[in-house]
Amino acid sequence: MNLDLFAPDDIPLLDVPLGPRAVVLRGLALPYVEALLPDLDRIFTAAPPRHMVTPGGFRMSVALTNCGALGWTTDRRGYRYSDTDPQTGQCWPALPDTFLSLARSAADAAGFSDFQPDACLINRYVPGAGVSLHQDKNERNFDAPIVSVSMGIPAVFLFGGLQRSDRAQRVLLQHGDVAVWGGPDRLRYHAVSPLKDATHPLFGAARINLTFRQAG
Repeated sequence: MNLDLFAPDDIPLLDVPLGPRAVVLRGLALPYVEALLPDLDRIFTAAPPRHMVTPGGFRMSVALTNCGALGWTTDRRGYRYSDTDPQTGQCWPALPDTFLSLARSAADAAGFSDFQPDACLINRYVPGAGVSLHQDKNERNFDAPIVSVSMGIPAVFLFGGLQRSDRAQRVLLQHGDVAVWGGPDRLRYHAVSPLKDATHPLFGAARINLTFRQAG
């Protein structure tokens, strides 16, 4: 697969199946981006992205925050969901209707009806930042899918198997792409390779990733 981050715009990028119930939906988020931006700014003002620390004491290269009834956090005590921002003690910002509309549309397009996310993890990547192989497994059940929206500069998404050692597919994620996985693919390992230098007209030298989950 060609992973040229600056491929010509006139080359059509088709949806990419990743598994029986996993797919990258090319450009699905593009019609929503303009409406998302004011809500994203409000969330960043109320709960600014920050570099959290893993239980092993590693400072994450990706800055993160949350919106919704629950927010994903990590520190030396472990990974977990919380209904308040540990930095302020206040509830996380509410999940905006614009975000919900996008998340449900993407889930429907991938074959998951009636998606009811109560958590949206917002990651802010800059060149050099990435996320190592991991499973999303802090949710109370795994019946609902994961919906992951990419905005800003490109990234290479690694989508592996149910074991960490399984070979991972490499897929280029561009501005507006949405990855959705659930069912038998729900606990697949996945990662984001460290981003290359790039700029985007709306987001500058950054990638914003919205990951919707039904956590409670």
